[in-house]
Amino acid sequence: MTEEEIVSRIKSEITDSLGYGDEISKQRESAMEYYYGLPFGNEVEGRSQFVDSTVADTIEWIKPSLMRIFASGDEMVVFEPQGPEDVASAQQATDYVNYVFMRDNPGWEILYSWFTDALLQKNGIVKVWWDESDEWNREEYRNLTEDELALLLNDPNVEVVEHTAPGETFEDYGEQYSEGHHVVIKRDLSKGRIVVDPVPPDEFLIARDSKSIDDSKFVCHRIRKTLSELREMFGDLDIEELGGDEDDAFSGERDARFDFDESSTHSPWGFESSAQEDALRTYWLQEAYLRTDYDGDGIAELRKVCLVGRKVLANDEIDRIPFVSLTPIKIPHKFFGLSVADLVMDLQLIKSTLMRNLMDNMYNQNFGRYAVLEGQANLDDLLTQRPGGVVRVKSPNAIMPLTTPSLEPYSFQMLEYLDGVRESRAGVSKMSQGINENALTSHTTATAVNAVMTAAQSRVELIARNFAETGVKKLMVCIYELLQKNQDKQRIVKLRNEWVPVRPDMWRDKMDCTISVGIGHGNKDQQLMHLSSMLQFASQAMAGGLKIVNQKNMYNMGAALIKNMGFQNVSDFLTDPDQIPDQGPSPQEQMAQAKMQNEQKELEIKAAEIQIKAQKVKQDAQEAAVDAQLKVAELNLEREQKRAVAIGAT
Repeated sequence: MTEEEIVSRIKSEITDSLGYGDEISKQRESAMEYYYGLPFGNEVEGRSQFVDSTVADTIEWIKPSLMRIFASGDEMVVFEPQGPEDVASAQQATDYVNYVFMRDNPGWEILYSWFTDALLQKNGIVKVWWDESDEWNREEYRNLTEDELALLLNDPNVEVVEHTAPGETFEDYGEQYSEGHHVVIKRDLSKGRIVVDPVPPDEFLIARDSKSIDDSKFVCHRIRKTLSELREMFGDLDIEELGGDEDDAFSGERDARFDFDESSTHSPWGFESSAQEDALRTYWLQEAYLRTDYDGDGIAELRKVCLVGRKVLANDEIDRIPFVSLTPIKIPHKFFGLSVADLVMDLQLIKSTLMRNLMDNMYNQNFGRYAVLEGQANLDDLLTQRPGGVVRVKSPNAIMPLTTPSLEPYSFQMLEYLDGVRESRAGVSKMSQGINENALTSHTTATAVNAVMTAAQSRVELIARNFAETGVKKLMVCIYELLQKNQDKQRIVKLRNEWVPVRPDMWRDKMDCTISVGIGHGNKDQQLMHLSSMLQFASQAMAGGLKIVNQKNMYNMGAALIKNMGFQNVSDFLTDPDQIPDQGPSPQEQMAQAKMQNEQKELEIKAAEIQIKAQKVKQDAQEAAVDAQLKVAELNLEREQKRAVAIGAT
């Protein structure tokens, strides 16, 4: 396949892909306009132009629950060992992958943008890749021990910028004394690192017949880059080679994202000044990932081709497509699902129409409408509404008020009905928002409260589960595989409050993982109650001498209780018994041991006395038996003697 053929193939795939000015793009554009509360385009001058905020309200009420579910704990992902030999590496993989996502990358911000895109625009997209560009990161560490300092400095990628020894002072909001080593370092990241970046949905294209990213024959990321950035990525480039910009660079979806605050005229999407310097001139970079038989061996391989216009900047064979997608409402056998905005946009339009009519009616009732005899009244006086105003007329009946129909109660009932429809569709209710003061009274039982809250949260929990299984889990597996494949150098990081060396290339090639999807406040309260009951039972069992729990079991239950309370550092409250050195028995234990030894000696003495008495009794019995035998023998002898005398006498 020639270079011109692959360029033509990519151009054809782009124009035929999902998200390129098609119905999907128009739906996402409408969702963005509804989210921003922009006018519908059917407004009438002089009448109410109210726009309801159902779409924004629904999404903004769902997001806090999702962020709490995924980002409130220490471990968003847990890797499972394949065998007993993998326990240590699985634990390290769990800690390090979470560290890379939340610390090396702005994990919270990534989740926020990713989830918002999915809730609003059907699918949220993130790009994850191994970046080998030169980069330095400034880090500061306080109160390090000698061992921790030595371990940190053993990292070949670390350069010390500042160092304050224990007892010396350092500047930090005034002079302070350092209790340990205070170190500021520069860490060389040029060896490569994981980068996770949310992708705007309008920049992502995928083949029309795709069911997922992995099985897609074509995926494209269209991103705006300056000439300077292109030269950093691909070397020296000539402006003449790149040609002019494409006519299709703008779309309504992209414009809708910036029109809310009128930032499009100052954004990268806006038209550029002819006086702009060449290095800052922007172009559309198209990163196309396609399956094609480029080498002609009859087997299609996955390739990454970078284009600007029709100029090929890179053409390489790769092993994976670096994108992960998630959707709140998945449609089987289709890539794009449904967004929360899709569920409630029609409700926003209906509520806006109702509210406009109600407001127009109230305005007419407050200010009234009048029938005026032509030429018999001063219209300027009539139209000037002010307290104590005078209207000049030429005849007594020149002005007659017109009756405005009163507000019908069904209008407000309709608004309540629409709120109920929103609740059933999106799972967002006044109950779950905590703003319905009449829903729960003093007579409402705890069971009823939990039942109501659990039912209200079920929809959000389903969205969270979809996010976990379709997107977050795959993202974490991608991070694991990229680390295992690319990071062949040891890195010293602080995991579980300890500085440990990490070598991902020593991990197993494949490892199962699970996503720790949390739950809402109601169920979390239940968990806290259950953990407290378990801890109380375990304490009673240990006090009673039952050997069904040990110190490790008690620590695990206490750690789970502390984490559910919202505290992150369990080590601040509890000490793992496995990390406690053996310091011998305590004074109380020593006294108990001495008492037991004394009691043991007393028992031994009593046993010896009993044994002596038993031996004496036995000896006495033996002596008595001997005496009895002697007496019997004497009697027998005496009897024989008497018998012999009797015989001699006869």
